[in-house]
Amino acid sequence: MSKLPLLTTEATGNVPSFSTDLSNALKVLRARTPARILVGRAGPAYRTTTQLELRQDHAAALDAVHAELDLTRDFGREFIERWKLFEVSSQAPNKTEYLIRPDLGRRLEEAGREQVVRLCPPKAHLQVVIGDGLSAAAVIGQVPRLLPLLHDEAKSLAWTFGQQFFVRHCRVGILNDIGEVLEPEVVVLLIGERPGLATALSLSAYLAYRPRNGHTDAQRNLISNIHDRGVQPELAAKRILSLAARMRELQTSGVRVKEEFYILDTTRHMKE
Repeated sequence: MSKLPLLTTEATGNVPSFSTDLSNALKVLRARTPARILVGRAGPAYRTTTQLELRQDHAAALDAVHAELDLTRDFGREFIERWKLFEVSSQAPNKTEYLIRPDLGRRLEEAGREQVVRLCPPKAHLQVVIGDGLSAAAVIGQVPRLLPLLHDEAKSLAWTFGQQFFVRHCRVGILNDIGEVLEPEVVVLLIGERPGLATALSLSAYLAYRPRNGHTDAQRNLISNIHDRGVQPELAAKRILSLAARMRELQTSGVRVKEEFYILDTTRHMKE
């Protein structure tokens, strides 16, 4: 039995080869995700290039977790002055304690609590808080783009926008403390996600309706993966405000609230 001829450019003239089509298809697939797919192997191991990329991304993740954010250096004086940003701290005195004692990152340090009370008007419709979390790099990369968008979206709804501030060594549970102190309707915590080996620049937005001490993740909602190759900040801002509006309408948050992304109607009663 004769073998079928290989499909090559030499054999078929202008028809591209099967290997060329496959190579192009792989490039398209890889371009759609930061995940390491179809990277090939050398025996039972990754190829050298893949191994080096893994080591590089692992180093970036470690740097993101251990780095300390500096407001002036990382955001710039103009940004700080525009938004009147100030800094407080959780009860974790340093990064080491923060990493081994998550509970300390869920409560405001007493001096910080007093500063928040003094500088932030209470009972805002929307209170935005910035926390370093487990990736300072994510906060540095995404917050300068996202914060103005949130402000403009809230303003278009005639919502009061609370005085934003930064919490060092912050965990998600800090939402409860902020709810107790300021009594806003909806609190949005912009916090760095735990880095993976695909990106160390991913930001999360946790939302809670009138959070109080004792509330858990069951009373919170999350929009995650906010970065250039995930949820773009422009879309994230619209989703955050849409979800906040839904919370105000239902007067609750968490598992009882499903995200229903829709164009906000500025004439609805929820803006009052």
